[in-house]
Amino acid sequence: MAFQKRDLLFVSLIVVVLGIFIAISGEEKTTRVPYDDLHKKFYPIIKEDGKKAGEKFCGECHNPDGVPFAADHPPKFRCLFCHKLEEGK
Repeated sequence: MAFQKRDLLFVSLIVVVLGIFIAISGEEKTTRVPYDDLHKKFYPIIKEDGKKAGEKFCGECHNPDGVPFAADHPPKFRCLFCHKLEEGK
């Protein structure tokens, strides 16, 4: 059974896709939601009612007048999509 050119192209494509996945995976770069006095009151809300219920409160402190976002911060409406809760809390 001889390899044809299309077989080699297919294998090359698979190697490239796997290489990309390996390159973009790795250490988590976003900060976690701290389990401190300011944030721990939202942990039960998020566990009981879901992330969207907890995200309603983020804008109360995280805004231009309070804790500003970084200039390159993505849209502010899905905080817990990127920022994960502390493990085991």
